[in-house]
Amino acid sequence: MRTYAPLAGPFDPHTAETLGYGESYDPSGGARAYADTYRPAYEQRGDLADHGRQAERPRREASDASLPRQAGGAHPAAAPVGPAGGQEREEEGAPALVARTGAIRRAARRRRAPYTERSDSTVRRLLPQALVVAFLAGGTAAFVAEDKAIELSVDGGAPRTLHTFADDVTELLAEEGLTVGAHDVVAPAPRAELRSGDEIVVHYGRPLRLTIDGHQREVWTTAHTVEGALEQLGVRAEGAYLSTSRSRPIGREGLALDVRTERSVTVMADGRARTLRTNAATVREAVEEAGVTLRGQDTTSVPPGSFPRDGQTITVLRITGTKEVREEPIPFEVRRIADPAQFRGTEVVGRAGRPGLRRVTYSLRTVNGVKQKPRRTGTEVVREPRMQVVMVGTKPLPASVHGADGLNWQGLATCESGGRPNAVDASGTYGGLYQFDTQTWQSLGGRGRPQDAPATEQTYRAKKLYMRRGATPWPHCGARLHG
Repeated sequence: MRTYAPLAGPFDPHTAETLGYGESYDPSGGARAYADTYRPAYEQRGDLADHGRQAERPRREASDASLPRQAGGAHPAAAPVGPAGGQEREEEGAPALVARTGAIRRAARRRRAPYTERSDSTVRRLLPQALVVAFLAGGTAAFVAEDKAIELSVDGGAPRTLHTFADDVTELLAEEGLTVGAHDVVAPAPRAELRSGDEIVVHYGRPLRLTIDGHQREVWTTAHTVEGALEQLGVRAEGAYLSTSRSRPIGREGLALDVRTERSVTVMADGRARTLRTNAATVREAVEEAGVTLRGQDTTSVPPGSFPRDGQTITVLRITGTKEVREEPIPFEVRRIADPAQFRGTEVVGRAGRPGLRRVTYSLRTVNGVKQKPRRTGTEVVREPRMQVVMVGTKPLPASVHGADGLNWQGLATCESGGRPNAVDASGTYGGLYQFDTQTWQSLGGRGRPQDAPATEQTYRAKKLYMRRGATPWPHCGARLHG
């Protein structure tokens, strides 16, 4: 048998213990069985009639017992009523009437006592249940008031009707286990307050790697198909090339889409202009769509693999060309070495240099009938150059030549070479201020050629020659020495 604690403090319908079936609450601390108190209306009316008859029976019996019986035991009620009977009741007197009235009241109290006890017990038993029903009725009313009927549609799916106690859209989505990202769209806004009858729509974002006319970018769309994404992004798709079908669905993982819109280009070829609308991916494709064929070395004014822009003019270049091979010398290097055996200012070639040789290939082109500047396309070395070595004198020059210093050497030089140290005659045999031949020059201690020596050295060598042979080496101008 379960026991229950008496009520203490305010009643809480959320923590109240539920009574077992067939038990009723007893404030004394126990539970007792109870019968179903519900009866149909017609049975209740019958019970009340029976109860009235049962109550009336002892009342009449008590009344009969209190009234004096006449002879023969007949009940006064059965006796005929007349002046005689009335006279008898009037003659009973006041004391008898008071006694009879008290007896009737006591009998009535005895009859009402059991009924009153039974009614109090029933009230005590039903009061807790009535309180529970009242609180539950209030809680149910609050429950019904907070409940909201919401229509939820997720990513284009069929709408579902939900009942929720959520205060706003965010709470409802959390209840449904729906996570919304930064690129997802929720209408109304996540913090919008919910009211019964609201419609909530969730659209998931999808990444789209979109390349439009050669320009690539990353975008997000809530559209479910390629066509819907193009409309959402405002991309003009009439006459455009798409890398996939317009009706292709876009999954949550996204899609790569290449779009080439229709553009107007003009192709200039063979003296004729052709304007067309195209969604070609390259200039070469646009030229071919214009009915122009590129042959051999033919090309275009812009790179053939570039993207054709709207309004662009493309010129076709008809190219004919040949190759030409030329042999070109490679200059040699000169190395200068100090030589203490030579007078200062004297340079003598110790080893003559030799140029190298290379073959160069040139491309000769004619563009639309006009010759272009040759373009070098290749080089091949046939012979390496040989370095030239030059001996540079560092020996100090002698101050003079005894017996020849007082002569007019300037007048002789003016007569022979015009006063030019590097002068050479027409035959190439004689050179310098005093027109030495190479053999005579070297016999006097000179190196190389006389015209390559400094003027002071040439004058020094001329004085030495005069001391050997006099003025005879200069038959036409020798007389100037003494003039």
